[in-house]
Amino acid sequence: MVQLYNLHPFGSQQVVPCKLEPERFCGGGPDVLFVAAGCKVEVFAVAGQELCRPRCAFSTLGRVLRLAYSEAEVLILKLESNPKNGKSVNHHPHKNNSPMKQAEGISNEALQLESDDFVICQKPMELLGEKSEQSGISVTLESTGLDDEKIKYFHVQHLLYRRFAPDISSYVLSDDIKLHSLQLLPIYQTGSLTSDRKNSSQEKELLSLFCFFSLPHVGYLYMVVKSVELMSVYQYPERSQQAVLTPQFLHVITSSRKAASVQLKTPPVAEAAWNLYIVNTISPMQLYREMVDYSNTYKTTKTQSCIHLLSEAHLLVRAALMDASELEPAEKAELLEAFKESCGHLGDCYSRLDTQYSHLALPYYKMSGLSMAEVLARVDWAIEDGSQKYERGLIFYINHSLYENLDEELSEELAAKVVQMFHVAEPKQLPHILCSPSMKNINPLTAMSYLRNLETSGFSSILVILTKAAVALKMGDLDMHRNEMKSHSEMKLVCGFILEPRLLIQQKKGQIVATELAVHLKETQPGLLVASVLGLQKNNKIGIEEADSFFKVLCGKDEDTIPQLLVDFWEAQLAACLPDVLLQELFFKLTSQYIWRLSKRQPPDTIPLRTSEDLINACSHYGLIYPWVNVLISSDSLADKNYAEDLSKLQSLICGPSFDIASIVPFLEPLSEDTVAGLSVQILCQTRLKEYEQCIDTLLERCPEAIIPYANHELKEENRTLWWKKLLPELCQRIKYGGEKYQLYLSSLKETLSVVAVELELRDFLNVLPEDGTAAFFLPYLLYCSRKKSLT
Repeated sequence: MVQLYNLHPFGSQQVVPCKLEPERFCGGGPDVLFVAAGCKVEVFAVAGQELCRPRCAFSTLGRVLRLAYSEAEVLILKLESNPKNGKSVNHHPHKNNSPMKQAEGISNEALQLESDDFVICQKPMELLGEKSEQSGISVTLESTGLDDEKIKYFHVQHLLYRRFAPDISSYVLSDDIKLHSLQLLPIYQTGSLTSDRKNSSQEKELLSLFCFFSLPHVGYLYMVVKSVELMSVYQYPERSQQAVLTPQFLHVITSSRKAASVQLKTPPVAEAAWNLYIVNTISPMQLYREMVDYSNTYKTTKTQSCIHLLSEAHLLVRAALMDASELEPAEKAELLEAFKESCGHLGDCYSRLDTQYSHLALPYYKMSGLSMAEVLARVDWAIEDGSQKYERGLIFYINHSLYENLDEELSEELAAKVVQMFHVAEPKQLPHILCSPSMKNINPLTAMSYLRNLETSGFSSILVILTKAAVALKMGDLDMHRNEMKSHSEMKLVCGFILEPRLLIQQKKGQIVATELAVHLKETQPGLLVASVLGLQKNNKIGIEEADSFFKVLCGKDEDTIPQLLVDFWEAQLAACLPDVLLQELFFKLTSQYIWRLSKRQPPDTIPLRTSEDLINACSHYGLIYPWVNVLISSDSLADKNYAEDLSKLQSLICGPSFDIASIVPFLEPLSEDTVAGLSVQILCQTRLKEYEQCIDTLLERCPEAIIPYANHELKEENRTLWWKKLLPELCQRIKYGGEKYQLYLSSLKETLSVVAVELELRDFLNVLPEDGTAAFFLPYLLYCSRKKSLT
């Protein structure tokens, strides 16, 4: 009788009677069994009305060494060579004076050195992937002679070479150290099922390929797709005869142990006979239920044995789900529910068992689909001996869950239990726990009590101070809040917010939410709030877009409206010297906002935290505004202070060393050149783009009083020739036509002639003067030019 253990996956068995001792056997599809003994093969029906009945038998030309049934419904036999038709090789032991001899059953390369005291053999070796070619074993493909065979398309790929050392802890027969049951197991993904339960596509996609082989007492499973690696090692309680790997189970056939006290006697008249047993597995769900029921005997202790049993049940259900193509929807739903249930059981085990793997409570609880409240409801809160102990697995799960944005708010009762749990197990985590959105319903008085106990216990920190300030705000105690916030410097408070960003910023259903503390700081300490969010960004606690969204949400603005506090944040980012990769994007945000306000004459919704002078002094990206710009804008009175500040900040950015002028020119269109603001920005950009001649024309037309300050600042070095090549002739031409700006042009011409007289030699100076000019007007400059050599 085949021995079946408790919780076995076998529901029934069939007995196949054989006249000879079965040596080899294999299945022939779902309804036929082939059994070989010596040179005879018997065929049995194992389905239908003729269950386990002989169907036929045939003899072979030699002893059957191996048989297999192919997908093409062909029985393939490997026969021992017949001595009449060919030579058979027999190995016989013989005496040899040398201690070296061939080891049988391991490898024809393995040599053993035997003496009275020890045995020496080659060391074990494992070569994976391409390295397995270094084993020195050659493989040659040979044709079977079939017509449809296309051997030229075949190739050999080396996947794995492994050499074992024999177990010499006790002398055993060579059969005890032989490898057997080599098997390749592919896992495919096929097409989806149609309404008639047929695959819509017959194409298969190979998901995984496993290689399995076995020693008598241990089996090895390798994955050989993409990379080769050892996946599992299976230890057998008894010596194995054969093993078969399926997607769900590893089936191992072992020897039946005989009790020493039992003597079996065969009646002399009875005909000798042998039986083969075909066992049928029960459904995964039934076996899973039996395993879970059996695990309940460990319910109070949650030992390692319980974890092992439930892990097996979990893997059983998971394997069934992986091979769910033939399942009905109801069966698959039942398996999915069992999978979640098994994850919950394992989460319970790891949360209550003090083990190095207690952290596994987190992933198992997550896969179970249980909410945090449901997990907490499974906890035994009973106190023994006046003290409560919480295992690491449960603390690990709760701690990580509270750090995530679960959109789950615990009740006041459960929140109080969680605070008590961390007060006992990990008091330093209490400020972080209280900042979780899931703890929103905690009673503020309860929270404050635990925080004060934390301070008296010597765990006071800036994080405790900030958490107390936040809780005091919830209590409506503004005096306590102010006292806590005043107890440390602003820099220290910023460090506290970096330690726990959720004091300011939280998420709910994927949306950013500003905390009550953040809203209060916006009104009372906006500078601290901006500095804190900047600290979060510099320490990678918040992303760029997330920070922008936070300020919009905080100020109650939609996505298209930019609050001044966000502009303050952008300006602070520039002053903080962010990486260059972010600079141009930041320049674009700020210039776009400055231009929009100037074009709409839109004042900021709050008072800016920094003036243009502050930014120039604090940030290298804001440059000193060119002096000629001040002359240009002085021609128009800018009564609006906010308007003047935005214009100065924009001009300062354009004058800075880092600004990419070409990128902003297309966005200047809303800023009309009819205004002084628009004109100054336009000329600044053209100057930075080295379009000096166009700037000279514009200034002579729109603001001649600024042309000499402009020329003194811009027309230097290689641009100095523009004094006499561009500016001088332009001024002469405009003076000739007169007009209301005649005096401005005339004074500018005199300044220009003074510069040209210094720069040019007399002959060159004469060449650039107009032919129709009045000699008396130009004579003083000509005399100075002719005398300058003698003067130097």
